[in-house]
Amino acid sequence: MGRLTGGDPSLLRRINSAVVLHALRDNTPLTLTDLSRITGLSRPTVEGVVDDLMQGGLVVEAPPDEGEARKQGRPARKFRFRVEAGHLLGVEIGPHRVSVLLSALDGRIIGAGSRAVSETAEADERLDRVRHVVADVLRRTGVARGSLRAVGVGSPGIVEADGTVRLGTALPGWTGLPLGERLRRSFRCPVVVENDANAAAVAEQWKGVATDSDDVVFVLAGLSPGAGALIGGRLHRGFGGAAGEIGALHLLGREATPEALLSTTDEPLHPLDEQAVAKVFALAKEGDARAGEAMERFTRRLVHDVAALSLALDPELVVIGGWAAGLDGVLEPLRRELSRFCLRPPRVELSMLGEAAVATGALRLALDHVEEELFAVERTVTARR
Repeated sequence: MGRLTGGDPSLLRRINSAVVLHALRDNTPLTLTDLSRITGLSRPTVEGVVDDLMQGGLVVEAPPDEGEARKQGRPARKFRFRVEAGHLLGVEIGPHRVSVLLSALDGRIIGAGSRAVSETAEADERLDRVRHVVADVLRRTGVARGSLRAVGVGSPGIVEADGTVRLGTALPGWTGLPLGERLRRSFRCPVVVENDANAAAVAEQWKGVATDSDDVVFVLAGLSPGAGALIGGRLHRGFGGAAGEIGALHLLGREATPEALLSTTDEPLHPLDEQAVAKVFALAKEGDARAGEAMERFTRRLVHDVAALSLALDPELVVIGGWAAGLDGVLEPLRRELSRFCLRPPRVELSMLGEAAVATGALRLALDHVEEELFAVERTVTARR
């Protein structure tokens, strides 16, 4: 949007509305005088904008504080942003589980649910499971489906901008699936679909160990290892959305498949699922020699993958999630080996969010979408009196 040069009253109203709404969203209840001071808008302009926002259901008058209520005379009216004016969903669709988080417009989580799903489930069955979990969470929280303003989804695979999964080998029937379109038909609101590791990276910067870092790599060490990267605070997807797909490295012939790496026998580990891998880790902890060797191979692969990402992106912080986050003592060998391979070793931490990382990131992406709608004009045009 270019600079304002003439009389476009409707555009000017939208700009002023975004400025006032942003001030109310970021502060405790404010008076008209407070809003005029914070936004630089005249009091009559602020009063008109607040009236419009109240009619639109985004702003409501706040009750006076207890101390103010005792004072003689009528206290100045205060107004607040209605975080309950809409709701957001964050959804993780994984090989063995579907998880859902529900929040108000401030991102505060008010409901959650999850349900197991078979790794062999076809796309229709997996999407039905998503709908059932969402319906259960909405029912338990008393939130109407019509109040959903946006849904964020974290999914394995390479995801196109429109939410189509261009390549998804971790889930049956996932390659070519128009995931965003299918879910938009179910929820009748905007649906933002993102790769699961990318969503987890967003989550760690929002509510995890990366809140003070803008250059972050999140490694999701799961059934098909992947990574998400934030560069300068922005999600880096790559030219075709395939950035961070380190699970494909074994296709180069450099390393064995995950099934071979984690095997404690001469045969590939099958089925390769979370329960089987957890058993290998538990045996290694108990001193089983072959399980220990499998865990060592897994850690060595992880070191190589993280080193490659670190050399390419030079992140300040690497966050380890997925199975590796549950490995005892994984940080020390990672830090030690990265100091050998990297010109400037990054800081390495375990994920704070654990299994909730992907759904939390998906929720943040839904919140970003709504905020873009509410506040976008404010970012490009300066509000005027």
